[in-house]
Amino acid sequence: MFEKFFKLKENNTTVGTEVVAGLSTFMTMAYIIALNPNLLTGFGANGQDLWNAVFMATVISAAVGTLLMGILANKPFALAPGMGLNSYFATVVAQIAAAAGISYVEGFRAGLVIILISGILFTILTIFKVREKIVDAIPKAVRVGIPAGIGLMLVNVGFTSNAGLGQFADYYMLNGFFGNGASVTKATLGADYKMMVLYVITTFIGIFLMAVLSQKKVKGAVLIGMLGSSVVFFIGKAIIGINPFASLEGASFIPPFKDMFEVTFFKFNFENLFSIGVFSAIMTIVSFCMVDMFDTIGTLYGTAKRANMIDEDGNMPNMQEAMLSDSIATCVGACTGTSTVTTFIESASGVEAGGRTGLASIVTGLLFLACMFIAPIAALIPPPATSAALIFVGILMMGSLKEVDYTDYTQVVPVVLLLIFMLGTSGIGNGIGIGLIAYSVLKICTGKIKEVSWLTILLSVLFIAKFFIIF
Repeated sequence: MFEKFFKLKENNTTVGTEVVAGLSTFMTMAYIIALNPNLLTGFGANGQDLWNAVFMATVISAAVGTLLMGILANKPFALAPGMGLNSYFATVVAQIAAAAGISYVEGFRAGLVIILISGILFTILTIFKVREKIVDAIPKAVRVGIPAGIGLMLVNVGFTSNAGLGQFADYYMLNGFFGNGASVTKATLGADYKMMVLYVITTFIGIFLMAVLSQKKVKGAVLIGMLGSSVVFFIGKAIIGINPFASLEGASFIPPFKDMFEVTFFKFNFENLFSIGVFSAIMTIVSFCMVDMFDTIGTLYGTAKRANMIDEDGNMPNMQEAMLSDSIATCVGACTGTSTVTTFIESASGVEAGGRTGLASIVTGLLFLACMFIAPIAALIPPPATSAALIFVGILMMGSLKEVDYTDYTQVVPVVLLLIFMLGTSGIGNGIGIGLIAYSVLKICTGKIKEVSWLTILLSVLFIAKFFIIF
């Protein structure tokens, strides 16, 4: 059965190899199970019911997208709510809630409308084969800068918001680490001092462990780093005198379907969608579309090329089906309660383990489904452990900068401006906009207007209107 459907012999692989590959991919991206609900709910600050709902949405959308990838495209790639996009989504939700004067949960439901629309748009663009043309029309300088900019945002969020370093930087041991001065001392912090130090130590141990394991090419480096730093955190809490497993007392291992159905499942708030402004809402949708397109197509081509899945014309067979799986998964994510679902670069670990067909994706997808029964355990993973993953993944995403031609200032300037604006405004769309504007202006002023596509110029004009006229 497996041979006939997945064409194992034709792809020079076996059932055993595909199973190991699927497990390897799952291990490298399993961190998203706890990290995504943590990021989208402010680490549980907006209610346990919302955390449970996002947890369920995460595993369901990841499972559906990955299973579709295996069935429709027969490729060993896995999908889940995208890193960076989830952080951006949380920012958009907060902006909507503040602008409309509503709760975070209601803002969350309005944000899901944006994801749904972008998912539907993804699907339409995929069916009519427009997504590839759009990506080809966007200048390389902007494309390579986007993941790096998101990476910077992730590192910043991980360090300043979730790891406790924003406070610890004020203490004399790291005086000036963030240029904040020494306004906080051990005496003023009191009992909170020990927990703050534990947060910081846990975060750094996680980062270093992930880096060392990745350097040694150990499969599942991010997951192992999270687990290792979590153990350090648990031991530290026990030493301080706090029960690290208190949350398990009376916990239920029954999947929290009830919370998902009551809080996020098809709970769209169309009324407050445009509270941040019609143009801003539209550009936010465009931003999600663009980032997902770059991430998905780049991951598919990059991983497929490494696995020798590219034909003589430089195309990946079943690309249409692969992108359709991605777009459908995003719609599923919006309906269940999470941000954009995209193809994960961690799929490369499965490819390295020998995965060549969709059977590997089937294994990964089924493992994601199984995770819905361990919500209380997933919630145990502490914020500093997930922060370490956030920071490390952000560092990896910044690797795209190696593709920049630093001798061409019409590329360098747009990339640098994109990075600064994306990080400084915490807006991916703002970074993309300034990058497109800078690229268009520099090319036109240097007499290279023929290198600029009409679509790039059109998008640049729209962003100029947003920045200088409408905003």
